[in-house]
Amino acid sequence: MISIFSTAENNKFKEIDSIEPGAWIHLLDPSEEEIVSVRDALNIEDEFIRAALDSEEAVRIDVEDDQTLVLVDIPLVTSERNSFVYTTLPMGIIITADNIITVCLEETSILEDFWNQNIRGGFDTCKKTRFLLQLLYKNASKYLQYLRQIDKASTQVENALHKSMKNSELIQMLKLEKSLVYFSTSLKSNEVVLEKMLKSRVIKNYPDDLDLLEDVIVENKQAIEMGTIYRDILSGTMDAFASVISNNLNIVMKILTSLTIILAIPTLFASLWGMNVPLPFASEPLGFVWVIVIAGVCSGVAAYILWKKKMF
Repeated sequence: MISIFSTAENNKFKEIDSIEPGAWIHLLDPSEEEIVSVRDALNIEDEFIRAALDSEEAVRIDVEDDQTLVLVDIPLVTSERNSFVYTTLPMGIIITADNIITVCLEETSILEDFWNQNIRGGFDTCKKTRFLLQLLYKNASKYLQYLRQIDKASTQVENALHKSMKNSELIQMLKLEKSLVYFSTSLKSNEVVLEKMLKSRVIKNYPDDLDLLEDVIVENKQAIEMGTIYRDILSGTMDAFASVISNNLNIVMKILTSLTIILAIPTLFASLWGMNVPLPFASEPLGFVWVIVIAGVCSGVAAYILWKKKMF
């Protein structure tokens, strides 16, 4: 799908029907025909458009003549049964002499904030460099937002595990830990791109834009630190619960073993006095009672010894 937006007329953001200078072209999971039409209309490198359509593509900056590709990983949240799954996906931002193009496989809330004009200070599609930095800043902010959601979700799962250790909660914890690994890896890759933008000047930065680029780098570093902290906490929590589960299993096995020993003593007496051979108390009228009493006393002694050894 192709969407075209512009703020060229009276600085008002609106969707337009055709590509014109200063317009923002967004490609959402484009078909082959859409890729070819945009490529030919703007004379863009074919590889620049297709790079973001590969979910495993590495983030980077590529420059060809007057065209620049900035490929970054963006956070993505999807619902799955009664929970949410957080992953990352590449998004390509292509800057040409007259236009800025974004390419992504799936819809993202990052761009929705621009469509809804929920950007502090506003934005202008004609100011391509500043628009790029605003996209990157919103991307880093969205990582921070999702990291807080992951931390809140992990706290809720942890509280549920305190009450009852079920497989569903443990699986959810594993999913959250997996999401944090994705986020940490993507944020560190994005950091390399941002540092390259700051040091190599591959993208023309105006004086007013340098402060915004530094803000983007700071926001991204904060997200990296938060992701590392949350992942360490979650990993430690998982290890703690694994130890608790193992300890609970050991306690259950100790109790069952002790009960087996105690119950084995009456079984032994029943087996011996059940044989068809002459045995003590065989001719006594109260022989059965004596056997029961002796078996009970032996079981009690065994139970007392096991209790003293803290097997219960």
